[in-house]
Amino acid sequence: MRFEDGWFRWNEVLATVAKDWTDSNQHLNMGYYLVAFDFQTDRLWAELGLGMPLRARGLTTFAVEAWLDYQREMLEGDTIGAESRVLDYDPKRLMVEHRMYHHGQGWTSSAHEVLYLCVDVATRRVAGWPEDVLAGFARVKTGVAPRRLAMRRRP
Repeated sequence: MRFEDGWFRWNEVLATVAKDWTDSNQHLNMGYYLVAFDFQTDRLWAELGLGMPLRARGLTTFAVEAWLDYQREMLEGDTIGAESRVLDYDPKRLMVEHRMYHHGQGWTSSAHEVLYLCVDVATRRVAGWPEDVLAGFARVKTGVAPRRLAMRRRP
């Protein structure tokens, strides 16, 4: 993994489009875009100290809102690459953008914005991010405005 221009980037293939991931149009089924982006979230969490390290502190993340766009179809056998960036955060929320691309050819297939909450595992209620996690977010936040989602409380 390398961090450049605000993006967390990996040289490794994230996944390969399997036959059982395709639909009757022979392209990646829309549900599997989310599966691939969830795999990408796991890679990002490792870089941000989330996932299991956060869980060990009695906290976790819940995705509460997501937006996904499809720009170009992925076909069976295509190799998926992905990169991620932190758009914004506050004491309890984190806004992330993932980009999926064809690993061999580089063209963008899809973009995905996700709003996550920090949640106390024991109470299943929203909690604050630990200070060191907030400091990590501050180091990598891009300040790029999300295209669809917003950092706001729901009414």
